[in-house]
Amino acid sequence: MKIELAESAGFCFGVRRAVDTVYRLLDEKGKRVCTLGPIIHNEQVVADLEKRGVRVADDPGEVSGDGEEILVIRSHGVPRDVVESLEKHGTAYEDATCPFVKKIHKTVSEYSERGYHIIIIGSASHPEVQGILGWTKGNGQVIETREQAEQFVMPDAGKKICVVAQTTFNYKKFKELVEILVKKGYDIYAVNTICNATATRQHEAEDLAARMDAMLVIGGRHSSNSRKLYEICKNQCENTYFIQTADDLETIPLGSFASLGITAGASTPKNIIQEVLRACQK
Repeated sequence: MKIELAESAGFCFGVRRAVDTVYRLLDEKGKRVCTLGPIIHNEQVVADLEKRGVRVADDPGEVSGDGEEILVIRSHGVPRDVVESLEKHGTAYEDATCPFVKKIHKTVSEYSERGYHIIIIGSASHPEVQGILGWTKGNGQVIETREQAEQFVMPDAGKKICVVAQTTFNYKKFKELVEILVKKGYDIYAVNTICNATATRQHEAEDLAARMDAMLVIGGRHSSNSRKLYEICKNQCENTYFIQTADDLETIPLGSFASLGITAGASTPKNIIQEVLRACQK
């Protein structure tokens, strides 16, 4: 069986930076570390960090105030009021928000100040989108589907609109939804804020899936970008399977395919990718 691994599979810059931040802090003597939500959407990485004493806080108020514990903001970022609360209470923290997400915060904050209505194209339940929404001064909303875009009516007809995207959103879908909004005749300033690494990973996965008999997409079950990769590959290759680790290969009939493509989401570490690759080669 021919096996081909996508070049861009695995950790993106922002995720690697966040994970490295936690491991670096763990190596500093006397530091207890907690993360605001799981540092990434990968159960294996989170479990490894838990073994090393890292705990997950659901709320910044859970952080110890004794100065011996440091909070890490994950790559998804957080709303403005969370940062302000940490500063107000003097909570020790390290901001590992992805620089590309930070740029979106700056954009929506600026255009919100100028009176624009902000539209974020992405998943409303995703922490990155919730964080971006928290920088819009209350005049933002999320659109994820074609139906939502078609049903959109501007709350204030005299306002302009600034459109941004979740960094891991499907580029083709983003473009489609923006075109629907533009056709409504609104004054729109659209910024393609989809991360270059995400776009590259998606294009690469689509091309690979079109050439293979079967595709494996490796990612955490809660990873939004991994799920989007699965959807993209499934559109090109019917025999596309979503797995978390090499253990999930047991139920997949790999021996019936002449060629196999492998890709992985931005929250999938290299060691898991290599384990899957080795298992497939056997």
